[in-house]
Amino acid sequence: MPKPDTLVSAPPALSRRRFTATLTASALGLGLAPGLVRAQAFPSRPLRVLVGFSAGSPSDLLARGLAEKLSTAFGQTAVVDNRPGAGGLLAVRTLLQAPPDGHTLLVVSAAHAATPVITRNLGFDPVKDLAGITRIANVPSILVVNPALGTATLADLLARLRAAPGTMNFSSPGQGSANHFAAEYFLAEAKASATHVPYRGVPEAVGAVVAGECQFSFVPAPNALSLIASGKLLALAACTGERATQLPDVPTIAQAGVPGYRFDPWFGVLTHGGVAPQVRQQLVEASVRGLAAPDLRARFEPIGAQISALPGERFDAYIQEEIAKFRYIAAMANIQAS
Repeated sequence: MPKPDTLVSAPPALSRRRFTATLTASALGLGLAPGLVRAQAFPSRPLRVLVGFSAGSPSDLLARGLAEKLSTAFGQTAVVDNRPGAGGLLAVRTLLQAPPDGHTLLVVSAAHAATPVITRNLGFDPVKDLAGITRIANVPSILVVNPALGTATLADLLARLRAAPGTMNFSSPGQGSANHFAAEYFLAEAKASATHVPYRGVPEAVGAVVAGECQFSFVPAPNALSLIASGKLLALAACTGERATQLPDVPTIAQAGVPGYRFDPWFGVLTHGGVAPQVRQQLVEASVRGLAAPDLRARFEPIGAQISALPGERFDAYIQEEIAKFRYIAAMANIQAS
């Protein structure tokens, strides 16, 4: 009768290939499914974490923090691979072209749920072709203006918007971005209007307000905090249901004049929909454990990110709810698919 440890380490005379085959056969003899044997070997190489936006974006910052935790959990390097382009679609398509073995992951923002609403002939099903690992965090966006505009409060901004409909501009990091939807939803609920000016990304959209090219914008907290502190931007309100932890004196939009308004930008991690359930579950458990680590929470806090894990199938259901929400906002604000 062999000792227990001989079942998990190959004898010197037994080749690795023969040992693996023997282990698989033994597992099958014990009634274990082949998929379980494969899952036990995961991961067999470094993990790749795709990000559809440039380095320094909120998606990128969150991806790098989570990647470190996955690397520790699995004993494999987790490499962040930035694939900006087409509003994040380039990264999604890169994931779908990769082998469905769990070694390729994708960090997305709330705009992922807007994509099927604003894009015709998407080419994939965001629900069936992708599988949720977990929501990572909520990162509030802040409604900001250039201080030279002379609007000290949200009430001031609303008064000017209503007095001269369509004459003010707001910037966003692109048509159909979460920031764009947040602004259109705000205008619809406030019964006001302004002209949307899309830019290539968050830095460009923020820069447009700093330069006075646009009068206001919804900016992710990580990109706004230092500019607010330096006086280059003025924060009027947070778009979320609760005040941003880094800006406790700044009211929410609902508190400041648009009752009922709430828009909670979120970020999460997905994988290929064809990944084996056992492998997906390993990724879910490792990700949720990593997000619970106090050091990661401390790392995310300065950028205003509030960790809000939502694992596996619950995250899938949440994304479906978000798609429905974006359809509602698109209909309300007359945002057309292209």
